[in-house]
Amino acid sequence: MFRKNMKLGNNLQLLFIYCFFLFSPHSFAENSIISTPLLNIEKLKPSYEDPDLKNDNQSNSKTIQKKKKLFKENMNSNAILIGLDKITAKSSKIFVKLNEPKKFGPLEIKILKCGKVKNNNILDDVAYMQVKDLSKSENEKVFIFNGWTFASDPNLTPFDHAIYDLQLVNCNV
Repeated sequence: MFRKNMKLGNNLQLLFIYCFFLFSPHSFAENSIISTPLLNIEKLKPSYEDPDLKNDNQSNSKTIQKKKKLFKENMNSNAILIGLDKITAKSSKIFVKLNEPKKFGPLEIKILKCGKVKNNNILDDVAYMQVKDLSKSENEKVFIFNGWTFASDPNLTPFDHAIYDLQLVNCNV
């Protein structure tokens, strides 16, 4: 049962707590919402270059020439891989041009991107490689490997095949 005669100190403590929450600063807060002014959408300009607004033919021809030069440079760039036949234990160097398929046994290798990356102040060769196994007709549309591979650490994205092993050695850009 409850005690009927509570001490005066307990009542004063409860009265103090009640007054604290009743008259605290957050109870006097302003009830209005302050908002920022809206942007005028009609005055915004597009973030891309509009070809109708740009009539500078000389700069357009220069950019086209730069793109052609980069395309020609990419046509000359290639990746050097080492292919290992695990059954015969023979290894061979494979030169694969960018975006051109190259055969190694029943494998079709295609390098989409190849370049050098600086990681922890160490320059490393990296390539985006796609590999198909053409030994079975139902697998010709499925990649057995599709991803990035690194020359310094091929175990980061391992190429897994029962007979063949591929490792990136270098990218000639």
